[in-house]
This record gives sequence, structure tokens and C-alpha cells, in this order.
Amino acid sequence: RTYLELVLCVLSSVRNNRNLQKLSLFGDISILQQHGSISNTYLGKVDPDGKKIKQIQQLFEEILGNSRQLKWLSCGFMLQIVTPTSLSSLSNPIANTMEHLSLLDNHIPGNTTLITAVELERFVNLRSLALDFCDFTAEMARVLADSNHVPLHRLSLLIHNISIMHKSLENMPEDENWKALTRNSTNLRVYIMAFNVKSDDMLRILKPSIPLERIHFDSYITCVSGAVVDLISRQYDKFLTHFILMNDVIDMSGFPDLSDNRNEDPLVLLAWRCTRLSLLAVHGYTVWAHNLIAIARLRGSDLKVLEVTEESIDFDQGELADQDVDPVHNLIEQVSLGLGRPWHAVMDIELFSVFTEPTRHFYREMQSFSEGI
Repeated sequence: RTYLELVLCVLSSVRNNRNLQKLSLFGDISILQQHGSISNTYLGKVDPDGKKIKQIQQLFEEILGNSRQLKWLSCGFMLQIVTPTSLSSLSNPIANTMEHLSLLDNHIPGNTTLITAVELERFVNLRSLALDFCDFTAEMARVLADSNHVPLHRLSLLIHNISIMHKSLENMPEDENWKALTRNSTNLRVYIMAFNVKSDDMLRILKPSIPLERIHFDSYITCVSGAVVDLISRQYDKFLTHFILMNDVIDMSGFPDLSDNRNEDPLVLLAWRCTRLSLLAVHGYTVWAHNLIAIARLRGSDLKVLEVTEESIDFDQGELADQDVDPVHNLIEQVSLGLGRPWHAVMDIELFSVFTEPTRHFYREMQSFSEGI
């Protein structure tokens, strides 16, 4: 059976279920990648006339149309299941009482969006929302800031370089939109994952009034700059709890060093300024041993997770020159002392908690982040 036939089978089994309260669909891209590229060439082979995709889209709309108790609708990276007209199948009473909505698909052709600001007006009871960042416009922020909306508690945004290329950042919320939104939603917290996004774009996106609690950079094309890390530590010091830096850029000259030409290392400053920081994970950026010790001492036992891959750690000449001290043993000892618990570097990248396909990681984190209200 092909993947599409399995999707049809699953959706058919719930099409008339009026008791459905939570519908969460995640398209496992890795399954599709076994068939080669997740592109129209694969779909062209298994669904040459597009009939199965059409059936799947109709089934999804039927499920929405038949639902009477749906409170949570989450659809992530399910190839072309959600269309710009899907949500119109929801009756007004259901849209009015929906508490969570996530619509994510980075394979939408051109600059199509899955939900408009006008459509969002029906979702007055929404407590958590997850969207592609380019779909989250200033107009949407205005709709959510309206007093007839219950306060929004969680907002998860995926920023993807492909999306920026096709859609642009012209309609994104400005700082005044974020201010208005947080006035209505005082407990709002934001989770951002940026995938292959250029630092210049990040500097434009990161407005001061975003109540940013978690940020995750993942890339194999471009690296985050020290300026971006510095901006995050200055603007979100009261909110930031999770900071993840992943880099798989193949560069023979070694990993990028965020502290290059700076008096202070941006990661140390982040640990110093962001007093609520509880998770810091780094792979593919140079982390100097003495800075890692400083981070552990600054945040102590409040830093519940400190994950750094072994190959990311470097020692300066002074540490290596001291014949009496084994630098690796000293690092482990000092970081463990700082954190108040045994610590060691992550020896195998596959043991890294963040080491999953980025969309899968985002979807999983977004779900738990949204449930944690």
C-alpha cells in the first residue's frame, strides 16, 4: 500500500465520527523521502491523475463538516491535505469553540496561505495557534488582539527559508502589532523555529515586543550570527527559557565561532541576561570550554538541560598547554560543579535530544508547548 492509500484508510475511518474532540495529523516526511524527493515527481508516480489527493482533501473537509465537538485541530506537513478552502467546512459553532489550531505545510505552491485573517475571525475561543511565520500577518495579529477574542496563550511559528522565498516578509507583524496583541493576551508566550533563515532576515523578524519563550535555529545552509544571539539575549531576557542552536553546514574550516571579534561570548551573555533559561542545546557551533564553564556557573541548577555535542567544544591554547590538568576532565568537573549535578558532553549526535528531522521536532514541541497552558 502506498502512503496515500494509508492516509485515505485512516481518514475514512473517522469521517463520520461526531465525537471527535482532537484531530492531530502529522505527515512523516521521512517516509516519503524513502521514495526519493518529496516532490511532484513522487506524487506523479503514485497518484498520476491527482485523484487520491483530491479524495483525501474531500475526506478531510467531510471530517471537519461532520464534527460537533472538535476543540483541537492540528495538521502538520501532510502533503496538500489542507487547502485554502478546508476551514470553510467547519460550522460556525465549531469554529467559535475551537481552542487549538495548527496548520503547517511548507509544500504549498506559490504564495498560497492556508488561513486568512478574515477566516481567523471565527475562531474567537482560540488559546493556541501554530502557523508558518509568513502566514502570520499584521492583520492576523490585529484580529487576535481584538477584545472579542479570548486571550491567546501560545503561538508557535515556523520560519522557513523556502517560505520566505515564495511569500516574503512584507506583511509580518510590526512591533506595534505585537504590543497590541500582548495587551489583550498578557500571558502569551511564543515559540519560534527558524530553518535555514539568514541572519539579516532574523534581525528584521525579531521585534522587541514578542514574548519569546523558546527559539530553535536549525540549518545546513546558513549560520546564525553573534548579532542575532546578542539581540535575543537583550530583547527577551524576561521570557526566554529554551535556546537551541543546530548547524549541519559542511565546512572544512571548522564550526562558526559566535564569539569571533567580540569581548564577550554571546552565549555567555545569553546565560547571564536570560535568568529564566532552563534549556540550552548547541551543535555545530564552536563552544569554548571556559565559556561553557561560565554558562554552567551563571545559571547553575536552574539550567535543567545543557546539551553540547563533543565535537562542538574547543579548548584555548592555555588550557591545552597546562601539563598538570587534563582539559576534558577539568571541563566535565567544573561544569558538573556549576550545575550541581553530573554532566558530560553529548558524545553521539544521535543521542542529542533535538536530533530529529526539524519539522518532526517542531511539531512535537509545538504540541507539548500548546498543551502546557
